[in-house]
Amino acid sequence: MADYNAPQKDWYLILGACPTDDLQVLKQKYQKLVLMFHPDKQRPDVSEEEAEQHLQRFIDIDQAWKILSNEESRNEYNLQLRACELKQSWPVDAHITLDDMNWDYETECYSYTCRCGGEFILEKDETQEVETVVCCDSCSLSIEVKKGFVCQPNEAKRSCRPA
Repeated sequence: MADYNAPQKDWYLILGACPTDDLQVLKQKYQKLVLMFHPDKQRPDVSEEEAEQHLQRFIDIDQAWKILSNEESRNEYNLQLRACELKQSWPVDAHITLDDMNWDYETECYSYTCRCGGEFILEKDETQEVETVVCCDSCSLSIEVKKGFVCQPNEAKRSCRPA
């Protein structure tokens, strides 16, 4: 199964469908488009560039059908779309890097003081993401934390390496 962590293409848009369409509707749209863009159905007078575009469109249509016709992969894709939508619309008060945060050896987490006096807390395992939105523990503000350099704190020294 392909990795859908960051959806590159909108498979619903490719099929001219929407997430609420049932499997039968998706199948009808797929069949109509696959016939329209199938390489064997192209006119002989079509330019090489146009033929290449039609082939790519045919491949995209087929891939969209493979993902959206399978219940498990469709659910996974829908969750990723929703996560992308939430991430894009999340109100962010500030953009910082891990280097701007303070490492707490006791709790093994990063913290950053909010203007309200509360704390933005980032657990060590949450630093695996390139970007993470963190909410204040006292108010409704949030910050986006980006990897700059990943610092692996230890008792003797801090060793940093590029993310």
